[in-house]
Amino acid sequence: MRVLVVEDEEGLAEGLRKGLEAEGFATDIAVTGTDGLWMAREHPYDAIVLDLMLPGLNGYRVCATLRDEGVWTPILMLTAKDGEFDEAEALDTGADDYVTKPFSYVALVARIRALIRRGAFERPAILQAGDLRFDPGTRQVFRGDAELNLTARETALLEFLLRRGGDVVSKTDIIDHVWEGEFDGSLNIVEVYIRHLRNKVDRPFGRSTIQTVRGAGYRLSADG
Repeated sequence: MRVLVVEDEEGLAEGLRKGLEAEGFATDIAVTGTDGLWMAREHPYDAIVLDLMLPGLNGYRVCATLRDEGVWTPILMLTAKDGEFDEAEALDTGADDYVTKPFSYVALVARIRALIRRGAFERPAILQAGDLRFDPGTRQVFRGDAELNLTARETALLEFLLRRGGDVVSKTDIIDHVWEGEFDGSLNIVEVYIRHLRNKVDRPFGRSTIQTVRGAGYRLSADG
């Protein structure tokens, strides 16, 4: 397994190299964001450990650029910044995990192994079905060039349908993922919100993206 460590603190970078190699990982080091981006483009790494504050390009920009270019190597962001907004930005940019300094080396290795087991799979920063787009970072929804005004619940419902990528989801699935806590109301509330969503994202544009699968649930179609 080959890992790229992008870290400008050379002592820490070298310590990570020695430790990871002792765990059986072939490890390359880059000390600037620019070099890290080039190496991640050029070599098929199994995981990337990416510092946030880097000379050249910061970790956010390196991660976002790789995702925009279709490089889906798992990325663990390693940083001294521990604010919740920093973590949210890292994950929304396309990172898979986030660890703050100082860190447990044992836990770091375990997280890297977990990312490698999951493998590289497409996780676009913008969720899309045809010309319907949702940005999880800003919570903005667009149909073509038009920005849509959705409630928080409608947005959560649309995000869930988009993340399921055209799979059929039942009312129970939707309740479990979109409603907080233990929901003890009628499942028919899902029909109400599906109708609200259709009235905002489909009908004004002559589309039928949100489809009903009789007896099974709902799905999102890019061709609707």
